[in-house]
Amino acid sequence: MSRHYDHLADVEAFATAVERGSLTAAATALGTTPSAISRAIARLETRLGVQLLRRTTRRLGLTDAGRLYLEQSRAAFALIDDAERAIQGQGGELGGSVRLSVPTTYGHYRLPAKLQAFAQRHPGVRIELSIANRNVDLIAEGYDLAIRLGDLPDSGLVARKLEDAPTCLVASPDYLRRAGVPQRIDDLAQHLCLSFLMPSTGRPFAWVLREDGHDRDWTPNGQVLVSDDPIGMVSLAEQGMGICHSYDFIVGERVHAGRLVEVLPQSRGRTRAFSLIYAPHRQLSAAARALIDTLSAS
Repeated sequence: MSRHYDHLADVEAFATAVERGSLTAAATALGTTPSAISRAIARLETRLGVQLLRRTTRRLGLTDAGRLYLEQSRAAFALIDDAERAIQGQGGELGGSVRLSVPTTYGHYRLPAKLQAFAQRHPGVRIELSIANRNVDLIAEGYDLAIRLGDLPDSGLVARKLEDAPTCLVASPDYLRRAGVPQRIDDLAQHLCLSFLMPSTGRPFAWVLREDGHDRDWTPNGQVLVSDDPIGMVSLAEQGMGICHSYDFIVGERVHAGRLVEVLPQSRGRTRAFSLIYAPHRQLSAAARALIDTLSAS
């Protein structure tokens, strides 16, 4: 008796090659070799009787038939994922895996304690964690959950606010001795202010401040521009390179130890939100739902 679905590994190789952009990247993701991925795609094309990919030395291109087959294959794999999610956890101890994407600020300072509590409570669940300052595509990249910063666009995703994190300005005692202490927001224009470039726009991140009871956004035009990791600004500020804008939960210990000093404390009071997001149409596994509960707990 022949097996109807013994080619599913070849379908996965094809889909992974397209998603990763090359045979080599697909081989790395699937733990095999580029030649094995190439043979798998060739077998699939022979089985279907159509060409799925146009291969060049630099990139892979989908044919019309390949694009249609990829869309239908993704939908089929999503149904299998949903079937597995529906039954995970019904037998008692939770199992399976959860893919989570978080920004560096949250990943270094907020997530570890909560993740440790979750891991102790559910040792059978594997967490695949990405800590990076980019907005992943939950559906295309296969993430179950992501934590995002700030106001969220109307993307159709479900969002659950985790916290409103207070912000402040800080500098090192050495910098303030050299440059003086600003008294008002406008004085910041005469200081070295560390700018963080937003990954989505490449423009400096606006500092959220308050003056005379009114909210005021102030954009630094600093000598040093930091990209990718906003925690780097705190390290630079600690070395006396200027004033930076950050979260209380990041700089609080440094301020308490005297390595940093709060600047313009009368201008604090603004917060920025961290939210947990996930796709509404995908059935979450019991493990993912348990992680949502843990991350959402105060």
